[in-house]
Amino acid sequence: METETVQQKAVIVGVQLQTDKDFAYSMEELRNLAAACELEVVGELSQKSSRINPSHYIGTGKITELSALMEAHDAPVVIFNDELSPSQIRNLESALDRQVIDRTVLILNIFAERAKTKEAQLQVEVAQLQYMLPRLTGMRESLGRQGGGAGLKNRGAGETKLELDRRRIEERITALQLELQTQVARRQIQRKQRRKNEVPVVCLVGYTNTGKSSLMNTLVDTFHPGSEKGVLAKDMLFATLETSVRSIELPDHKTFLLTDTVGFVSQLPHHLVKAFRSTLEEVTEADLLIHVADISDPQVSQHMTVTEETLKALGADGIPAVIAYNKADLTDLPYPVVAENSVTLSAKQQSGIAELIGLIRGHVFNDYIQCEILVPFDRGSVVSYFNEHADVQSVSYEEEGTRLKLECRIADYERFKDDFIAIPQ
Repeated sequence: METETVQQKAVIVGVQLQTDKDFAYSMEELRNLAAACELEVVGELSQKSSRINPSHYIGTGKITELSALMEAHDAPVVIFNDELSPSQIRNLESALDRQVIDRTVLILNIFAERAKTKEAQLQVEVAQLQYMLPRLTGMRESLGRQGGGAGLKNRGAGETKLELDRRRIEERITALQLELQTQVARRQIQRKQRRKNEVPVVCLVGYTNTGKSSLMNTLVDTFHPGSEKGVLAKDMLFATLETSVRSIELPDHKTFLLTDTVGFVSQLPHHLVKAFRSTLEEVTEADLLIHVADISDPQVSQHMTVTEETLKALGADGIPAVIAYNKADLTDLPYPVVAENSVTLSAKQQSGIAELIGLIRGHVFNDYIQCEILVPFDRGSVVSYFNEHADVQSVSYEEEGTRLKLECRIADYERFKDDFIAIPQ
């Protein structure tokens, strides 16, 4: 008989600064992050202030209020809406006698839970250790640190253990980063191969849980039915941490690579951005970005802003982008609808896919030429190549060879131009 996991109760705390217009939204998102970590939010406390309290994050009056709130709800955990400094954690745990965690820890925990591939697991562990390293000092008292004079003998057991822990963590980070370098090198080889093949790369980007993976699966199913090359798509934060690449071949033999990346979130911890940089750099290699936005979400404009800011931080803000307003089936909006550089669609209903492909075509297949050629019979391999890699619209057989009317890549036309006779149009 299975026993249900009992969720730990938690209280969330945030400080609303005068410049913060999205405070209510960020607190709601904190609730969602807590739920993803299987924490039940039973209370909320907020404070309006001109600045964050450097010693305790919130003022002393609010700490008394928070203590009473946690007591009333019997909540052993308190979650803060910003990344806390080592001293803030130490002071808060001392004042509240409760487990203190911040937004960064929640996101790191979710990533650790979701990481499936070796590379993602290494990246998450590096981020966790880098977060932990400066916060070891907060453990000094619990390690029984004593005053020390010169030399190791006079040092307290806590101080010695603290240095050993720090050294161990630093050594582990170095070992993990070396291992990650081999993974990154392998990824770069794959990228070079793709560039060599001159296949355009289209990358799905966007906020977490906007339906990027669902859209990828719909595109794969549309053009490669029964291939079973779908990716995990779930209605939850950070369902995808791995970068998935799928080749999409259109009916006219035009091919592009479709990449699905990790979703973004506001205040994505810098440790994670740093650790996942090699994965996120897939975005910077793209020829076109498809910015997937959940049009049914009331916070869609904030989500899009966060995505744009993250792309800018990665140096990918100069890449052409098309907006795919997904989940239109959850709204009263008409769909599919195409605007100049966007399409309103529903990946779930498989509606708007042709329109999206139309926008992709306009961006990534502009190196094609419409032509008519005559290929001598002893150059049959050229005809075979064009049948496989070009859109052959008509074929006729003449005395001198095979006449083809086709649309092909300029690079392929140039490559074989000595093997056929171009017929003026």
